[in-house]
Amino acid sequence: MPPTQPNPGQYALTNGDPLNGHCYLSGYISLLLRAEPYPTSRYGSPGMQPNNIMGIENICELAARLLFSAVEWARNIPFFPDLQITDQVALLRLTWSELFVLNAAQCSMPLHVAPLLAAAGLHASPMSADRVVAFMDHIRIFQEQVEKLKALHVDSAEYSCLKAIVLFTSDACGLSDAAHIESLQEKSQCALEEYVRSQYPNQPSRFGKLLLRLPSLRTVSSSVIEQLFFVRLVGKTPIETLIRDMLLSGSSFNWPYMSIQCS
Repeated sequence: MPPTQPNPGQYALTNGDPLNGHCYLSGYISLLLRAEPYPTSRYGSPGMQPNNIMGIENICELAARLLFSAVEWARNIPFFPDLQITDQVALLRLTWSELFVLNAAQCSMPLHVAPLLAAAGLHASPMSADRVVAFMDHIRIFQEQVEKLKALHVDSAEYSCLKAIVLFTSDACGLSDAAHIESLQEKSQCALEEYVRSQYPNQPSRFGKLLLRLPSLRTVSSSVIEQLFFVRLVGKTPIETLIRDMLLSGSSFNWPYMSIQCS
């Protein structure tokens, strides 16, 4: 069952907000956390254990789950469902790969298998030597971004705030109310700052370090993520099309061209 949506007045973005200061921010973060469709431990399977090797099919299934989780989470967080559907689609189409990287780091996705995936993909669809070098370089960037996030030991509340900051971006094209979406991003950033200050008082630079990770998420190529993890599952179906379908159909969404169920 989807998390209960907040009463519009209870979490209104106005100066007359009935909840103030830490209470408001804690309430907002708790709703972000409740919107997660899976506990982190359920992202994977027994194959996720450190001493086991995860096969290509398993890693692709995990990737599918991470992408579905990002969309399903967005559908259930405060304020996002109230946006026009065209704005929801635009935001997710722009930010899906950044949300994917954050989810991959949060569930400790076993990235040592990425070169194996690449090799299998290259075998199926050969490319020139210079394109192979560029492709592998993009994989290295993806691995580095995940490892840097893991090195910060980001907790689940921080991940939820970071995802909200990423999602509510006024950089998406054709937004009907970019200023409103920017205000949602600011709310999410303030929530993270307040949380970090209260939970990690002995780490005064932690908030800055977390924020500094976000711009570099865009250095991860969305097309490489798509080619690496999703071509086997959905063929030539564009990820943007899948995202729109996930958004509109919600938990009833069925992956095309494959047998796994994400719900």
